[in-house]
This record gives sequence, structure tokens and C-alpha cells, in this order.
Amino acid sequence: MPTAERERLGGAITIGEDQVVDRLGFGAMRLAGPGVWGEPQDRDEARRVLRRAIELGVSLIDTADAYGPAVSETLIAETLHPYPAGLMIATKGGLTRPRRERWDHDGRPTHLRAACEASLDRLKMERIDLYQLHAPDPDVPLEDSVATLAELQEEGKIRHIGLSNVTLDELRRARRLVPIVSVQNRYNHADRSSEDVLEECAREGIAFLPWHPLDAGHHAGDTGTLAEVANRHGATAAQIVVAWLLARSPVMLPIPGTSSVAHLEENVAAAQLRLSAEDLSALS
Repeated sequence: MPTAERERLGGAITIGEDQVVDRLGFGAMRLAGPGVWGEPQDRDEARRVLRRAIELGVSLIDTADAYGPAVSETLIAETLHPYPAGLMIATKGGLTRPRRERWDHDGRPTHLRAACEASLDRLKMERIDLYQLHAPDPDVPLEDSVATLAELQEEGKIRHIGLSNVTLDELRRARRLVPIVSVQNRYNHADRSSEDVLEECAREGIAFLPWHPLDAGHHAGDTGTLAEVANRHGATAAQIVVAWLLARSPVMLPIPGTSSVAHLEENVAAAQLRLSAEDLSALS
């Protein structure tokens, strides 16, 4: 992708020393139905969102087997396979959905192996670009779960390994076993509880994918600093949050998700905003 195009999407980041992607990705969780359960309310629009993301230059799409469950992965493959060159598909395993209200942990080696195989089938891939442990299982030693991902990597079924919803200690423990190229934790302007993990990722050159990056509910009707900065730039509060995240750290890779083409275009446009030192100070 030309340099100008990458700059339009927040610049570039290298994942695992061998794959360059743009620093604004797309999170495919919201492509599933309400409550991240079942089929999308408008399947045609969901497919348009995916196609438009590619047209806009997005080069990383993040999903998980639990989204739907299985709906998001299936939709991605139906819409985008065969995948365009340079597109990185990231998925996750380790959470199960027995019903809409439940997100159960399952980090057992047998489950993770079966989950990875199922994701490979749904995504129509021989190797998953980035496979992430969706969350550590409190009933399974983290080392056992990570060792299974390392085995799948050795078998050629996973290209890179990432983690999600981890503490700093868990990240360090996992890295003693295998290279970790990404961490996906909750992080946004209102919730910075993973600041220590972000700082570690910045030190070690690990991509940090903040989930729930926009915290739209928190900013709805905002009349404070975010609104003031947004007014100066003629932007929405959500767009300012995207720009703030990109400025926060060079390893930050926001993955805002939506089921609307209009919202997708708004999110991508946010990567073009350049916040001043005054803006950043006010938002700190």
C-alpha cells in the first residue's frame, strides 16, 4: 500500500516482524446480531461494511469464534474470500457461548485445538494470520493454554500468537514460552486500567489492540473536554477518541467496529485527524 494511503489510516505497524498493517483496523464483533448473538439484523449491510472496509484500505480485521458464535467468521469468509493480498485476519478462541448471556472460559488444550481447527474451516484458511487466546481460563494454567497455541504454530496452523484480556504478569508469563505479537485488552479514553500492559507492549514492540475503543455509551451527550476538542476539529467525540488513541502510543492499533457503512467511514476518517499538543494535554 502506498505510504500516503497508510498515513491516511494512522500509519503502519509491523506485527511479528514480517507483516505490516495499518494502525486502524476493523473489529467484526458487531457484525453478529444483538448481544453478539445470532445472525446480523441486516446481512447485506454487514457484507457491505466488510467490502467497504477493504475499499478504504483497512488491512487488519479482528474477529473471534465466540462472535455469533461462528457468525462473524463465516460472514468474513463468505464476503471476502479469496482474501486480498496484504489483509490480515485475526481471530480468537478460548471463550464459549452456551447462550446469549454467557461468555464462558475454556482454555483447555483440547478445546483450543478444536476451536482453532473450526476457525480455519470457517475462515477458509490453511493458516490463521493472528490467533489470540480470548481470555485466560482461571481453571486452566495459562502456560497450558499458551503451549497449545505454540504447538498449533509449529504445525503451521497459526502464523502469529496474541493474547486478550491479560494482566501484565500473564503477558510476561506467556512470553517466556512463545513470542507474543499482540495484546487485545479493554482500553479507551475513559478506561485506562491496562496502562501498564500498554507500556510493556510499547517497550517490547508488541501491537496493542484496544477493544471497546470508543466507549460510545460513556461519551453520548458529552459536553466536556472531548466535546470541546471535537468542536475545534469539526469532528465527533468518537472520532477524537480514535485520533487520541493513535497519538497515545506507536503500538496502538484501534479496531473500532460497526454494522453500518456510514459509521465505518466516520471511524476511518478519524485517522486523518491530527491533535495538537494542546488537545492532547487537555485529553490527558
